[in-house]
Amino acid sequence: MRRETQGRYWVLWALACLLAVWLAVELWLAVRSSPMVLRALMGGSVAALATALGTLPVLFSQNLSQRVQDTMSGFGAGVMLAASAFSLIIPGLAAARTTGIFGGGPWAAGGVIATAILLGGAMLLLIDRVLPHEHFIKGREGHSARAMRRAWFFVFAIALHNLPEGLAIGVGYAGGNVSGDALATGIAIQDVPEGLVVAVALLGAGYRRAFAVSIGMASGLVEPIGAVLGAAIVSYSALLLPWGLGFAAGAMLFVISHEIIPESHRKGHEAYATGGLMIGFVLMMLLDTALG
Repeated sequence: MRRETQGRYWVLWALACLLAVWLAVELWLAVRSSPMVLRALMGGSVAALATALGTLPVLFSQNLSQRVQDTMSGFGAGVMLAASAFSLIIPGLAAARTTGIFGGGPWAAGGVIATAILLGGAMLLLIDRVLPHEHFIKGREGHSARAMRRAWFFVFAIALHNLPEGLAIGVGYAGGNVSGDALATGIAIQDVPEGLVVAVALLGAGYRRAFAVSIGMASGLVEPIGAVLGAAIVSYSALLLPWGLGFAAGAMLFVISHEIIPESHRKGHEAYATGGLMIGFVLMMLLDTALG
């Protein structure tokens, strides 16, 4: 019976590898055929590099207080919140009116973006319920949590945070009237402290320094993948642009409310986390208005 189970696992693993290879080929073809997708890949790669750079201080020092971690998390939440509003929702409303979806009126445009936001949040809620993962403070959540090693829960949690950021970058570059540069720059800025916080949290949980840094660096790889997917899907049709912008905004709003803010407030440093959020929000707003 055990051999049959192991055989099934190997078959599933082989199918997953084949699917990954096929997806990689399709993504590469999409990148080669579309300059906009290539720009999205570059923007997502910059964000991934920023995450990797943020983990480097852990190689030399592990002294980072919980108050500083919560402030950094609040800063990242502020950047994502401003990006959702100024780089995704507002341009999405304009795109919905331009494309003339359901008449292109203000109520129709608002309805499209509102529906897309809710769909994006619902997708992240579904992933949160189905995919086993672990909060750094709150603990494990998800189906079959006891059957997996603790390290992989951290990996899934990090991926859950970074996927909406990558999607947002890709969708931003896919729209001609949307400043993908501002979005990629703002997300890259907040990815530096995010990478540091992730590595420090893993180190504090008992993992080795090299492992904590490696996982922190690898967590950023989700962003270029998400950027390519977002840009490739939206670039097929202008009608998908407002839906993609609203969807990415909804996914980011879910992560902000469900993950980042509760975690940053759990240790009693709400004032510092809120201050970081406001600074991050203002910085991203300035970046968006200056570069957009």
